[in-house]
Amino acid sequence: MEKLLERAFGQDVRAIGRLISLVEAEAPASKEIMKAIYPHTGHAHVIGITGSPGAGKSTFVNRLIAQFRSEGKKVGVIAIDPSSPFTGGAILGDRLRMQDHAVEDGVFIRSMGSRGNLGGVSRGTHEGALILDACGFDVVIIETVGVGQSEVDIVKIADTVCLVLTPGMGDDVQIMKAGIMEIADTFVVNKADKEGADKVAADVQVMLKMLGQREWIPPVTLVSSYKNTGVEEVKDTINKHIAYLNESSEGKRRRYTQLEMEVEAILRGEISSIVEKSWNEKRTEELLESLALRKCDPYTLSAEILSKFTI
Repeated sequence: MEKLLERAFGQDVRAIGRLISLVEAEAPASKEIMKAIYPHTGHAHVIGITGSPGAGKSTFVNRLIAQFRSEGKKVGVIAIDPSSPFTGGAILGDRLRMQDHAVEDGVFIRSMGSRGNLGGVSRGTHEGALILDACGFDVVIIETVGVGQSEVDIVKIADTVCLVLTPGMGDDVQIMKAGIMEIADTFVVNKADKEGADKVAADVQVMLKMLGQREWIPPVTLVSSYKNTGVEEVKDTINKHIAYLNESSEGKRRRYTQLEMEVEAILRGEISSIVEKSWNEKRTEELLESLALRKCDPYTLSAEILSKFTI
């Protein structure tokens, strides 16, 4: 593992990919990997790109990579694709739209499955971002799966959240739903070359005014990823947000909140594994039959299992 970490810190893309694979698969060495990785993290700026499916997030990310590369920054990308609820597999095809940078030095692109997480990101996503951070990438972009109004978990990982909207997809209604407006640090109205883009931007501005005054007012940028217009303005906005977070009390508060959520996520995962193991040990066909005949109930059964862990 020490040799693998050494190669990864030297930005060997195969070693970086191997580390992410081990952590994503929850291999026995994954915890030790993350313990070794963690002291080297905290330097990259993590950008979450979220929005409805079909909003053009992958094409936009492809353009955004070029903008950060023009500043000499090293860019890591994690593209999340939906996992099948039946097979658990994922197509992992979003990175096909980023082929302009697939073999470019200073760029690392990795696809991951959502693993059924309703918030659009899995635990492996966060750990993958930490690995890229530790391996010297200045910017880590996470493109979420695009699941709509429940896609707010990205705020637990990203320093800057960019919500991508498009005209003609009902986004003027979607943006009004609870959670979506509050998590965005900047709004991108993509496919601005299409009719209705100005209306979507205006609707967002109205909603922002309804939310009241804040220190950081999320800008709204019209972008055409196809024509490559407006992307530089988004990059400049992200850089301004980085400076804002570094200089304000809000930035410190957000970092502390993310660290709290990180510890809580690890604890939930550990507890879930222990409870699942206890249930698997207790589960028998006779017990299930007893439940089916209503001779016992799942509430009492769950309480009996949990009683083992009462402190």
